[in-house]
Amino acid sequence: MDDQQEHVLRTITDRGIRYVRLWFTDIVGTLKSVAVAPVELDNAFAEGVGFDGSAIQGLTRVYESDMIARPDASTFAVLRGVDGSDDAAFMFCDILTREGEPARSDPRAILQRTLRRCEDLGFTAYAHPEVEFYLFQPGASDDEEPTPIDSASYFDYVTRSVAHNFRRDVILSLEDVGISVEFSHHEIGPGQQEVDLRYADCLTMADSIMAARVIIKEVALRHGVEASFMPKPLAHWPGSAMHTHFSLFEGETNAFHDQRGQFGMSVTARRFLAGLMRHAREITAVTNQHVNSYKRLWGGGEAPPYVCWGPRNQSALVRVPEYKPTKPQSARLEYRALDTAANPYLAFAAVLGAGLAGIEGKYDLSDPADTDVLLLTDMERSVLGIESLPGSLDSALKLME
Repeated sequence: MDDQQEHVLRTITDRGIRYVRLWFTDIVGTLKSVAVAPVELDNAFAEGVGFDGSAIQGLTRVYESDMIARPDASTFAVLRGVDGSDDAAFMFCDILTREGEPARSDPRAILQRTLRRCEDLGFTAYAHPEVEFYLFQPGASDDEEPTPIDSASYFDYVTRSVAHNFRRDVILSLEDVGISVEFSHHEIGPGQQEVDLRYADCLTMADSIMAARVIIKEVALRHGVEASFMPKPLAHWPGSAMHTHFSLFEGETNAFHDQRGQFGMSVTARRFLAGLMRHAREITAVTNQHVNSYKRLWGGGEAPPYVCWGPRNQSALVRVPEYKPTKPQSARLEYRALDTAANPYLAFAAVLGAGLAGIEGKYDLSDPADTDVLLLTDMERSVLGIESLPGSLDSALKLME
């Protein structure tokens, strides 16, 4: 037993935790959970917990059904109850075959393989997501549009809305489990919220997004409202994105930064960005995996339906944020197609894979878009070589294939 596992067992004993939830996801990012008693954790760390993998969407076939979920002690966190008690905790799991090998269909393992590819090239990958979602009044039926909790807009402070106390409780609950929040505020749509998680390595961040979804929904229920991560729940209001800032580091040095480069970008950043431009259409089925995702991409509200990039350009698929001259470590690329309903493990793996292909293949970067591409005509976009993202999930799947 390693030091992290021993720390988990000591913490459980010291804090009187009564059960531990073991979490993993299916192929579409639905959280799966099995609760175990503390006395069973020794065996769970050593041998894992067996389950029927064929009953999990996309994991394995019926004749290969026996699989093992082995908890990753480094992800251990205590969940505080409504009354402030510490009666539960959680850990994310690695999914193994009967032979003890990582399951190739496990989304977390897929991201881990991509991150090892990063490491082989000398990089550590970091992500900083902006998680958007709506808060609705409970009780809407399937055939009627949900009712937002308020009619506020971007950065509004509404004294009569539950949003203030809700966001405060979300931040406290996230920080209780070790997830740092950088910002939170009201977004453009009525009842729409944004919580920005402080940057972390991509695996930690994907775990954090999965945990944050659970915590946000549970806090919403305590406030008598419902949280929705649906990409486009309201036809006439902006969809919910998960704009994600990516950066690669070589040790302590930001590999995307070069003060002499265009917009402060290094050669590595330009090639990574070129990879995103070349492969964006074929990875959209992963970054935007639902039918409803394409209502957001093509529904306006600053969603990016075209493959282009630019500095400060909110209509671009990839934005190059202005870095602070005194903080070269902040150099990054913002990928804006992602929505909050995506499987973060697969989405991060796809985006990183596209960027690494650009680095390894030494792709040339196209010119930036210096105007609002949504206002251009089809002919103007064609002349500029600006392609469109797929307009439906069916088209996205064919492009991916």
